[in-house]
Amino acid sequence: MRARDLLADFPTVGLDSPVIDAARMLADQDLPGIIVVGDDGTPFTILPGTEVLRLAVPAYCQDDPALARVVDEAHADTFLNALDRRTVREALPKRQRELPITDPDATVLELAALMARTRSPLVAIVGDGRLQGAVTLQALLDRMLAA
Repeated sequence: MRARDLLADFPTVGLDSPVIDAARMLADQDLPGIIVVGDDGTPFTILPGTEVLRLAVPAYCQDDPALARVVDEAHADTFLNALDRRTVREALPKRQRELPITDPDATVLELAALMARTRSPLVAIVGDGRLQGAVTLQALLDRMLAA
């Protein structure tokens, strides 16, 4: 089985797209992450949902989880408002990581190794110089466990 056999169309966002739109896309479509493309339309990186949360959750709550408990419920329920007027570019980690990208001929073991190494729940598939789609961890596991 090859990447092309598990390939699915996958939504993308640009670097300067509003991060709140990316968060809505993640939630509305139950996505584990989203492919961020550069100006040329090729994958720039993968934005996992956890990175969107990292941008929205106040740093003091990330540094000391006990502080999150003292925030009253009304304010705790609105922490995603911090994403307003922020871009996807701002949600990306400061240090560039290995891009989870491969070609349609990659084997399932190559896909699994890439996901594990990059800690990414999806892999962008690029062939003939263009994004062809993605393989998600869910699709990979579903297919492998059914075999």
